[in-house]
Amino acid sequence: MTRMITLLRLTTIHPLLWIVIAISIATAHFLEVLLLLGIIFIHEMGHAAAASFFSWRIKKISLLPFGGVAEMDEHGNRPLKEEMIVVLAGPLQHVWMVGLGFAFYSMQLLPEDLFHLFIQYNLMILVFNLFPVWPLDGGKLVFLLLSLKDSFPRAHQLTLLISLFCLSLFSVLILVTAPWHLNVWVVICFLFFSLYHEWKQRRFIFMRFLLERYYGKKSPLENLKPIQANEEDLVIHVLEKFQRGCKHPIIVEADGRETGTLDENELLHAYFSEKRLTDKISDLLFSY
Repeated sequence: MTRMITLLRLTTIHPLLWIVIAISIATAHFLEVLLLLGIIFIHEMGHAAAASFFSWRIKKISLLPFGGVAEMDEHGNRPLKEEMIVVLAGPLQHVWMVGLGFAFYSMQLLPEDLFHLFIQYNLMILVFNLFPVWPLDGGKLVFLLLSLKDSFPRAHQLTLLISLFCLSLFSVLILVTAPWHLNVWVVICFLFFSLYHEWKQRRFIFMRFLLERYYGKKSPLENLKPIQANEEDLVIHVLEKFQRGCKHPIIVEADGRETGTLDENELLHAYFSEKRLTDKISDLLFSY
């Protein structure tokens, strides 16, 4: 109960949403908007509840004019299994909501028109959120799957490129089938802007991932994945090989033979604390 109260206190409503609610009242569509907002709120609370269970740092839960978002402050350094559960916890809320809707309808506690609208909204939000576009749940799942084999910056960039392709394809489809659907175009524009902003911030996001890995709360990393590096490699180039959910011992080589090993924390310490931004791996090897 305490956790639920805490999550409710973190919930914020975007100012523009109040305008949407006011318009819905004026146009006699308040019940539809309220139903949609309720479903979105439960979806986002699913994410937040799962994150709270794993003791994640939750910044806020925002209800927007065209959706919602549960903002976390973990920066990709939690175990991938945890992240998968947190991402899927939102879409899974629609399963019990649809089941509850059918139960109420079968007991004649829910009018037929409201029941059909409730099912329609649930399916619409579920399918839309699983669309492989960042920052939707589907896009986050793509990021997680790519993170199983790729480094953080590569998985992140590939996720954004895949998202751009899928969103562009969806935009063409809407242009052909429903060109005058204003609400859909507003959402599409928001997603394009989100992708643009994420792409511009990708280097900062990577640095934040490394900083959290060095200074932040230490989460148990299940996989030990050595990184092979040449003595002449720059420290930052080796850091760019870091993956989510993996602990990296650094195997240093020269002329095809091993010359030493470094712990990943030694690289992070050299880069962030000692500001050795242009050093080579060999410089660290002889320092530590």
